[in-house]
Amino acid sequence: MTATDRARELAIAAAQAASDKLADDIVAYDVSDVFVITDAFVLASAPNDRQVRAIVDAIEEQLLELGAKPARREGQREGRWVLLDYIDIVVHVQHAEERTYYALERLWKDCPIISLPASVTSGRSAGPAADFGGAQ
Repeated sequence: MTATDRARELAIAAAQAASDKLADDIVAYDVSDVFVITDAFVLASAPNDRQVRAIVDAIEEQLLELGAKPARREGQREGRWVLLDYIDIVVHVQHAEERTYYALERLWKDCPIISLPASVTSGRSAGPAADFGGAQ
């Protein structure tokens, strides 16, 4: 089983929105084979809490234009690790320190990577995802 076209569309849109707000180390995984509750994870990081919040806002705006609203949002107040659950996809935007510490890429390294447009990945950091085969 692979991620649905809708999940891929949302993941790419979320990644592009994160990139537009200068998120670092953006990667998307097709987790449909290991989860029944979602098809894709999108991971992105930022160097400070304020930028984490800006990235989250941009993702929510972009996905709302595609008719998607988050079913659940966690961590918004702290701004260190925000989780946006859109059912089809789950987006994690983490402060760079949390991204390194929790290393979610380690958990999903065996899952296929969803190819993202060059505009998303060009000029971005090759941070934690690169250590686990996630950077493109």
